[in-house]
Amino acid sequence: MKTLGEIYQLSVQFLEQKKTVRPKFLVQEILRYALSLDKVSLYMNFERPMENSELEQVRTLLSVAAKGKPIEQIIGKVDFFGCEIEVTPDVLIPRQETEILIDIVSKEVSTGPLEVWDICTGSGCLGISFKKKFPVSKVTLSDISSKALDVAKRNAKKNDVVVEFLEGDLLTPYQGKKADLILCNPPYISKAEFADLDASVKDYEPALALVGGERGTEFYEKMALTLPDYLNPGAKIYFEIGYLQGKMLSELFSGPFWKQKKVLKDWAGHDRFFFLEIE
Repeated sequence: MKTLGEIYQLSVQFLEQKKTVRPKFLVQEILRYALSLDKVSLYMNFERPMENSELEQVRTLLSVAAKGKPIEQIIGKVDFFGCEIEVTPDVLIPRQETEILIDIVSKEVSTGPLEVWDICTGSGCLGISFKKKFPVSKVTLSDISSKALDVAKRNAKKNDVVVEFLEGDLLTPYQGKKADLILCNPPYISKAEFADLDASVKDYEPALALVGGERGTEFYEKMALTLPDYLNPGAKIYFEIGYLQGKMLSELFSGPFWKQKKVLKDWAGHDRFFFLEIE
């Protein structure tokens, strides 16, 4: 009977032979998931023998990982800003960059009650984590995908937050309403960029949540036309953007009603977020 440590080493070798990206990380996550261990307990238990039933589960998960399926979909969840977020092939996997965005927002917005919209919500990670951090605010999550909204509803329940849900494209479901804060991580990849994406993204995550059109900026262009009509005085908007789109968005949102606008960077120093504040 092989020990956990031996299985760890053999599993890493297997994924290395398959030329899998980040093999040690993947094996660590698979073993933690299969054995219900945290990171410390995993390494503290390297001498413990593994049961046959455990080995079978690990082998199954490794074979899926070797084909390129993202680990977040393999284990079905991801930790995001204090929340456990379920992920399925119907939603974009929450990235570290999006977690940076909600961290920025949480440090800059008022703690008082706000009307908050999470547009293109996907898994619901932005709106749900905001509601958990600021429970006095009214938070609405919207998406054009009913399947994505089903995932977001489960995530709201799992994280014990009460939010509203609307189905529809961008601002369409919000007719007659006004927001104090909008969070939006829309599809912003061009069709050409999508064709060059890694298979682990292109083959497993929904194109609907990734592709913004021929240029990649079409969703921002639509929002720019009508966004001021949906905002209360002093409202703030935070977009996630492509790393080459900062200048373009600064030009796109050029109306005189904007009190502030600025491009914010991620931890790698790339343009990644776009902030607006209306008069």
